[in-house]
Amino acid sequence: MSTAAVTDKRRSTLRGASLPTWSPWAIAAGSIVLAVAIGLLGGLDSKVQWGLIAALLFVLGTYGIAARVEGRRQAKDRVATSFVWVAFVVAVIPLVSLIWVTVARGVKVLDVYFLTHSMGVVADSEPGGGIYAAIIGSLEQVGLATVLGAPIGILTAIYLVEYGRGNLARAVTFFVDVMTGIPSIVAGLFILSLMLIFDMQPFGFAGSLALAILMVPVVVRSTEEMLKLVPNELREASLALGVPKWRTILKVVLPTSIGGITTGVMLAIARIAGETAPVLLLVFGNPFINNNPFEGAQASLPLYIYQQYSQSAGANAAYDRAWAASLTLIAFVMILNMVARGIARWKAPKTGR
Repeated sequence: MSTAAVTDKRRSTLRGASLPTWSPWAIAAGSIVLAVAIGLLGGLDSKVQWGLIAALLFVLGTYGIAARVEGRRQAKDRVATSFVWVAFVVAVIPLVSLIWVTVARGVKVLDVYFLTHSMGVVADSEPGGGIYAAIIGSLEQVGLATVLGAPIGILTAIYLVEYGRGNLARAVTFFVDVMTGIPSIVAGLFILSLMLIFDMQPFGFAGSLALAILMVPVVVRSTEEMLKLVPNELREASLALGVPKWRTILKVVLPTSIGGITTGVMLAIARIAGETAPVLLLVFGNPFINNNPFEGAQASLPLYIYQQYSQSAGANAAYDRAWAASLTLIAFVMILNMVARGIARWKAPKTGR
């Protein structure tokens, strides 16, 4: 017998029995079939209950089969992997369901006319109208909020990472953490109180101020983490050459982390783009086009969706417009996320030669 044959024989004797690679799929299929049978026999009408039963059977079946074939130690490992897959499926199913329902109901009236016309004198119960005024309002309000919130968030993060020491830095960190959990309605009420003090009417920029308050802590946290990832060796090399610290930050630290910072800003924009409570209090809504965010009420996509859906009782036209506007808003957020991923990949530090 050759040496290679002896080595293969030793490996086969040392290696225990293992399940085939297709076994998780077979166990999952069997769990689904059993869950459906149990649901039908038990009179369970909810598909959610069927899914939970299938998940439980999948985990138990994986452990039982793996323990019998591979041993308890390997079975525990497979059970942990099963829990990860179950959690992934549980998280993905609502997302896919949401997108599916939104697309199916939103495409009914979503066309060029809907995107390029406003409601004007069209009643909520009548067909027609569009979201052009809402798109203009959302772009202006979110854009102004970004102009205000992004620089403040980035500069605050630079201070915390590069300069922050002592009580002031701890206080800033504490308040950033508190602001991260502030409900959007609180930010709207804060700006509304200022408007009442100065006897001001609803206008678009007021909504931008509230959105900027919500945006700042997200930008601070994301930028702070990106700056911490920059190796200290780069800072030390620049300082060793006699470069001032402010110039080191400007020419070394920020260019190295610009991809992650841009991604964080984009995600913060996507987060505030769907806020309804602040614009409901401060912007007030407007069926007509108002290109001036500093004077008069304005429309916005989240507010338009809320108003149309609240008026949809017995009016299919308003119901369809609400879903079409929701689809437009989801598309806007998805585009921002894809742009953020593209910029992060483009600006990521190059590895290798």
